[in-house]
Amino acid sequence: MFYHTKRLQYFTPPANPDPIYAKKMQELIGGSFGEMTVMMQYLFQGWNCRGPAKYRDMLLDIGTEEIGHVEMLATMIAHLLEKAPVKMQEDGAKDPVVGAVMGGMNPRDVIVAAMNPQHEIVSGGGATPSDSVGFPWNGRFIVASGNLLADFRSNLHAESQGLMQAVRLYQMTDDPGVKDHLSFMIARDTMHQNQWLAAIEDLKSEGFEDTVVPGIAYEYGKNEYAYQFWNNSEGEESAEGRWAKGPSMDGKGEFQYVANPEPIGSIPEPPQPDPRLHGTPKTPQAMMVNGEGKSNPNVVERVVDAIDHLTPGS
Repeated sequence: MFYHTKRLQYFTPPANPDPIYAKKMQELIGGSFGEMTVMMQYLFQGWNCRGPAKYRDMLLDIGTEEIGHVEMLATMIAHLLEKAPVKMQEDGAKDPVVGAVMGGMNPRDVIVAAMNPQHEIVSGGGATPSDSVGFPWNGRFIVASGNLLADFRSNLHAESQGLMQAVRLYQMTDDPGVKDHLSFMIARDTMHQNQWLAAIEDLKSEGFEDTVVPGIAYEYGKNEYAYQFWNNSEGEESAEGRWAKGPSMDGKGEFQYVANPEPIGSIPEPPQPDPRLHGTPKTPQAMMVNGEGKSNPNVVERVVDAIDHLTPGS
């Protein structure tokens, strides 16, 4: 079960309302690398975990913390929106530079255009489960594969992107309350980024291999291509990288740099379309059979004919 504590994990109210910044902060809630994504990603990974208990417990610990981060950001956005439209309009009207810079545009219109209308129309001055341009949060953002190594690498990526976005937002404001609030979240994201690095190292120390399912991949793959780096763009600077020479990271091969890779496959010859799709065939689709002008039935037609024969009364 989950238990909600009324106190926030951390919070510092903003010094002033700012609806435009509230719109920007929506990215940290409902963006593809926002707190809603990592919250659901960690929880589903934990619920699906079949590995050692410590990993499941850790995933549920951090997933639950991320619920609290969504709550913190939603509270901050509510404060940024409190009485914001009226105050911002008044401040804009007092500043003739705003109108001049925008080519004579009414300061009020400038401000309203930069705001998120859903904050007024949909949520009544509160946060929404969407990103900074109003795109709704989507469950397809999350990764929960059942393979802890693959999942932890995805988590490291998510925290790295989320941390970068939080730092960018920190640099976009002069509000001391917002800066203090974000400073805490930046610290927690720093911990979480390091946490996933440590978790990956922990998995390896327990005998999990460096790459996801490397044994079966080595058995199934065409291994003559498994460790070749193909130079598919102009220039050969990529030959200087670790990925182009020396032993492969899984220890099963040697990296090889291919300067001018050649295509291995043939020129594609897609199958001809079914006549009922009214496509553009390479050759006429009506083929004479026994001189009767009957179309040569393709796979689709044969399947349809078979179904018709199985249908009662046909």
